[in-house]
Amino acid sequence: MKFSFLSFLFILFAVPFICKADVPEPQVIRKQLILALEKKSLTDSLYNILSAEKNKSALNTCYLGVVQALKAKHAWNPYYKVKYLNDAEKTLQKAVTAQPDNIEIRFMRFSIEHNVPGFLGYNKHLVADREEMIKQLNRKHYTTADESVVRTIIKFLIDSKRCTAHETETLHKQLAALK
Repeated sequence: MKFSFLSFLFILFAVPFICKADVPEPQVIRKQLILALEKKSLTDSLYNILSAEKNKSALNTCYLGVVQALKAKHAWNPYYKVKYLNDAEKTLQKAVTAQPDNIEIRFMRFSIEHNVPGFLGYNKHLVADREEMIKQLNRKHYTTADESVVRTIIKFLIDSKRCTAHETETLHKQLAALK
């Protein structure tokens, strides 16, 4: 009887953590996304992990959208390139809708739209995302983003050449304050 009760307690408390362990922490996913830029196999692995997750957080929904965009990058068939980009656009919109003030989610969508050729029409949110990121940076409201992510966001915004002169000047000051 004692053994059964202990087994029951273990199952009750440990199984949810074991099941949740399949999806890596955001810091791990961020590093894997960088590697996945050049590794199709890692992109596919991340896709399988993130797609299988039930009840995704807004951030993990965003990461899935990024992985879908990476699948488009790695696909050689034009049909699948467009299909994965369409999927990525819908998934990223779902993440933004769930957490519109999350700077990391806005950054991920901005960076994808910045890098997709303009003639494909996947650049509808560049201005809105830039403005929201700058607003959050000015407020120092970084949500899930740690300091290294914030630094990356600021550098990317500056390098993108999509900011006004005043915004770029402010971003340089914010970057200097982080060092």
